[in-house]
Amino acid sequence: MNDVGDSIREEHLTLVIPVYKEQHRLAETLDKVTAFMDAAPRGQVDTVFVDDGSPEESEVAISGLIKARTDPRICLLRYPENQGKGFAVKTGVLAAEGDLILMSDADLSTPLEDWRRLYAAIRAGADIACGSRAVPGAHVGRPSPIHRRLLSRVFNRMVRLAGVQGFRDTQCGFKLFKADVAKRIFARLRVRRFAFDVEVIALARDMGYRVVEVPVNWDYSGSSTVRLFSSGCRMLFDLLQLAVRRVFRT
Repeated sequence: MNDVGDSIREEHLTLVIPVYKEQHRLAETLDKVTAFMDAAPRGQVDTVFVDDGSPEESEVAISGLIKARTDPRICLLRYPENQGKGFAVKTGVLAAEGDLILMSDADLSTPLEDWRRLYAAIRAGADIACGSRAVPGAHVGRPSPIHRRLLSRVFNRMVRLAGVQGFRDTQCGFKLFKADVAKRIFARLRVRRFAFDVEVIALARDMGYRVVEVPVNWDYSGSSTVRLFSSGCRMLFDLLQLAVRRVFRT
């Protein structure tokens, strides 16, 4: 990550990371985020953590860990009730001050240094570069459990039925946006939970933006807030609603 400054040139990058009950892994994440920011000239990279209404015990721990860093480049936003990952990312994107916005999961299952692959795609003309585990050149080290892979296959079929064609991995939580593009898209976002990535891509295409998939490295972290049945059913329901809205343009 020692060439972040050379790669990013003159642009200001804001990293947006949603968190929900992430206190057990947050110290390690903060170490890696700080190293990432330190690799660029001071002030060229900053980070917005968004606490998605974690329970009080978790909220106190998360807030304590972040405040203990006393780093002006790191900011924490939160709201009292859990709203969903999509809402958390939207909150962070709309608050971001960078020229570029990098969305990442708190477990950093895709290493932050892979942002350079996405940035190369932006410099080549893309408006949004989406990390992908399913295109040539991607590398999955530790795979997710079989039941999650099965759910992913079902979900991908539903994504195509919802009208988002030609994408092999909408759900990788590592995406880079031109900031003005991100703010226009997320201002219109309606899906609040895990299927929000699909709506982001659908909206971007409808608005005429260029969206590309970029191969990244990825390792299953061993834990997730996605629950097989409750989250899976909600994701499918959100996809159905999205498909209806796209058909009737509501």
